[in-house]
Amino acid sequence: MPQEVVQIDSFTDMAFAGNPAAVCLMEKPADPRWMQLVAREMNLSETAFLYPVDKGYHLRWFTPTTEVDLCGHATLASAHLLFEDGHVAKDRTIHFDTLSGRLTATFRGGWILLDFPASPATAIDLPSALKNLTGASRTSGAKAERWLLAEFDSEHEVRTYQPDFAAIAALPGGHLLITARAEMPGVDFVSRCFAPGFGVNEDPVTGSAHTALGPYWMSKLGKSELLAYQASARGGYVKVSVAGDRVILGGQAVTIMRGELV
Repeated sequence: MPQEVVQIDSFTDMAFAGNPAAVCLMEKPADPRWMQLVAREMNLSETAFLYPVDKGYHLRWFTPTTEVDLCGHATLASAHLLFEDGHVAKDRTIHFDTLSGRLTATFRGGWILLDFPASPATAIDLPSALKNLTGASRTSGAKAERWLLAEFDSEHEVRTYQPDFAAIAALPGGHLLITARAEMPGVDFVSRCFAPGFGVNEDPVTGSAHTALGPYWMSKLGKSELLAYQASARGGYVKVSVAGDRVILGGQAVTIMRGELV
């Protein structure tokens, strides 16, 4: 029986921006090898697979090369599909069971709000190899549970950074976040995310990275709510707030394409 697959641009309100994800809403669990092959075929940074369970949905995420334990933009895409197609009313909360525990999504004021576990960052001395990788005029570092962060001196340096993907893949975890205070009006901080160790050289907009970036910048800026911009070629906006050991990520999404896997 054909399986519908929907491509959705996340963390954007316009087509062909933000971060594209494929979403397969299934009737029942699927073989993990099949899911990995579908993700490789879609060749997007993430493909989400979900099916209904008691009081919610079971949700898994795959890059073209591996399964991951947390993904923001594909969760946003999944919630967008459920709300848009009427599987869940917009005044209800969606509950997702995932490798990172129970996640929720709510629709409010045209934005979808995701409740994710926070990943607070601790300041570290950057390894010399990483300092050489950044090439920024001034760099400070931090380490979160899932992320290695390098703070640059300016937004310009973040935007113009030329990554060495092979060298980044060799770093612990195979990924790197770079970030700086924003110079854009109304935006608090900018970032870029590289994850060649997971088969994604540069991720356009990384929701899960903001579980670390949010607490990091809130402690620096002293603000309870932030607006972030991920300065990839596609670009996208993320609202961020912290509630105890949870981070609330806000985003918008646009459906781009629908098809069938035959």
